[in-house]
Amino acid sequence: MISGMNLRYSEIIHVTNHNSKWRNCIYTVPLQVGVTQEITRSDVIGQATNPFIRVAEDFMSYQGLEYRYVKIPVQMDVIEEITRSKVIGTPINPFVGIAEDFVLFIRRYSGYFTVSTRSVAATAEQYLYGLMQSDKRNMERMAEVVPDSDEQSFQNFISNSPWSARAILNQIGIDADSLFGGDPDICLIIDETSFIKKGTMTVGVARQWCGRLGKVENCQVGVFAALACRSHVTLIDTRLYLPEVWINDPERCRNAGIPEEFIVYQKKSEQAIDMIKQARINGIRFNWVGVDGGYGKEPDFLRALDSCKEIFMADVHKDQRIYLENPEPTIPEPKSTRGRKPTKLKAQTDPIRVDKWAARQPDAAWQMIPIRETTQGTLYAYILQERVWVWDGEEEEAHCWHLIVRREIDSPKEIKYSLSNAPEETSVERLAFMQGQRFWVERALQDGKSECGLDEYQIRGWNGWHHHVTLVMMAMLFMLKRRLSNKDEYPLLSCSDIQTLLKHFLPRRDVTVEEVLRQMEVRHRKRQSSIDSARRNQKKKRNGHEDLRS
Repeated sequence: MISGMNLRYSEIIHVTNHNSKWRNCIYTVPLQVGVTQEITRSDVIGQATNPFIRVAEDFMSYQGLEYRYVKIPVQMDVIEEITRSKVIGTPINPFVGIAEDFVLFIRRYSGYFTVSTRSVAATAEQYLYGLMQSDKRNMERMAEVVPDSDEQSFQNFISNSPWSARAILNQIGIDADSLFGGDPDICLIIDETSFIKKGTMTVGVARQWCGRLGKVENCQVGVFAALACRSHVTLIDTRLYLPEVWINDPERCRNAGIPEEFIVYQKKSEQAIDMIKQARINGIRFNWVGVDGGYGKEPDFLRALDSCKEIFMADVHKDQRIYLENPEPTIPEPKSTRGRKPTKLKAQTDPIRVDKWAARQPDAAWQMIPIRETTQGTLYAYILQERVWVWDGEEEEAHCWHLIVRREIDSPKEIKYSLSNAPEETSVERLAFMQGQRFWVERALQDGKSECGLDEYQIRGWNGWHHHVTLVMMAMLFMLKRRLSNKDEYPLLSCSDIQTLLKHFLPRRDVTVEEVLRQMEVRHRKRQSSIDSARRNQKKKRNGHEDLRS
């Protein structure tokens, strides 16, 4: 609401009533009549404020227009800061109104939380408060810090309420696109992350490759799409990967609440294609797709992108085979009139592994190229670039693409290989830049987990997983918005900084001694219930073993 504006106010705020840390305040601001009406309509009927009104960023900047009184919930910190600004004449701190900005941001999505005639937007707001405020982002601990919330309401909202995660994800992508404004450096990056889980009934859990641990482990895997523009990035879409062991067990799928249309096996690369197509349907602008070697190793995936006219930058494994000349696949002539005629295509030249080719290149062939800016200065790397042919052994024609090899200056044994179908005239500097942008999706996933609780859920069902992850992405989009709006004043502003600010400024439940004891008793009851359940199960197992011995 008061985001980043160095204004001096001519009017003082008047406190009208008290409610915990928040105050319902009336203050005089120069507002257009249309803006006043829009705020009132949003407040009364719960409809999302028209984004073109720009209440959160701009309503203080209307000058010389008719004055109106507007009621907005404001923290005492804001009142004190504005009063100090009036008395002393210092500029308003751009972060004083961050909590109000967060509230207005959430309320723009209010319409998506209306189910039939009932709105759960208030619970969505509380859940997002909890993600920012609680040290542990499970529903029990979130309810301990968020005013007027309770764990049962959170459980129903996340696990059972039928609001559409897909509709909100579509809007998140559109809103992220509008923040970047069609910049030529925008890319869509696909990556996956693992969520370590116990048991067998949590949706999608299985013993599978866990990138977080670098080994096979019992976990869930989510495939994510991130929209990135240089160092600014946010997650905009996701798919929960369902292993074949789940698809082959329809009853377990139904018990987890998986809709029938999703009980079909899809490879992660197929889920990635779906997200890329969905982004295009939503009108999201990006200039290439970035993927790691887990996707780049699949010929069908790269061919699908190429056939869709999508430019890609795909990491590949060191054993990727390439041709230095067009292999011109043809069916060989029969060597004799006897026997079966050849039917399979054969390359006219031999392939070579990318690591073997790179090892043969002289030192003079490697160019030192700037990759990206870091807090320690510009990051450089040695780059090789070559036009090569790639053939999967079945296509009638090979593809002529770029091979980009990157060798770290300080770690010469650390080498990355990538293929790209970017236009032939694309410069080596541009290709090196494109290759280096996949770094940011890892940053986004890390921020999602550490600052927004992406992996801190205790949910078993399909709806619950998608609802939680969607709300985390909403919080991440807000963080991107604030980083962009404050980038000139605070170029080092991080998601961690924003989470810390929100934790301070958002309303918190009053923690009296009685409340602390009440929360402790609730936790103890739950722990005792778990202990009793475990002992009952242990007793059943022991009795079963005794029956077998007898």
